[in-house]
Amino acid sequence: MKRLILLVVLALPVLAQPNLDPNERIQKLVTLKYADPQTVQNLLADFGVDRRSDNNLKVIALSGRRANVMTAEEAIKQLDVPSAAHKDIDLTVYFVVASDQTNSDGSPIPADLQSTVATLKTTFPFKNYALLDALSLRSRSGVGADTSGVLSGNRVTQFRVSSATMEPDSMIRLDRLHAGLRTPVSAGEGKITYMDTGISTDVVDVREGQKLVVGRSSVNGPDRALFLVLIAKPAE
Repeated sequence: MKRLILLVVLALPVLAQPNLDPNERIQKLVTLKYADPQTVQNLLADFGVDRRSDNNLKVIALSGRRANVMTAEEAIKQLDVPSAAHKDIDLTVYFVVASDQTNSDGSPIPADLQSTVATLKTTFPFKNYALLDALSLRSRSGVGADTSGVLSGNRVTQFRVSSATMEPDSMIRLDRLHAGLRTPVSAGEGKITYMDTGISTDVVDVREGQKLVVGRSSVNGPDRALFLVLIAKPAE
């Protein structure tokens, strides 16, 4: 009985507060401990509030009707849990070259890519497929990364993303991805120029661990092509 009386007394100040107008427009600054602010901001698209996020400060600014802002704030609390903390993301891109020539450069397709290349062959029936290069790097969620490799003949492979972000449902979003091949070409009189080929895209959504063919680019004519196969997954 004493406990019940105490709870009633504690509730009195709350009950005594004046009623708040749910339609009043307010602003609210919400600080996050674990979740990525940009990801949370995207998830609030249907909450009827204006929102801005800052990944460096780990905050989301909300504005709108009081009722909507309070609902959005409660949603943020549900999303901002330790399991949503930033994770490192491992990225691997395979440069697969396809050609109608009998002798093409590169190494044999590794076993873990055989099924992906078999699918490619059903759409692009080149005579030969080979692995030109494979680049790997680790990125902090929400942060960009880049790497490169050097092949025979002073050719250079490149791979970069401006941002890699863990999203719900085991999805990983990559912003402004570029993967390409730079090849030196003689311009005569001892001069060297470079030919660039590759794939650039604004956004790529890939399921965790999936082998995704990002795209195709021609290399020195229609009888030779470069395919990019991407794998993204949380770092162990």
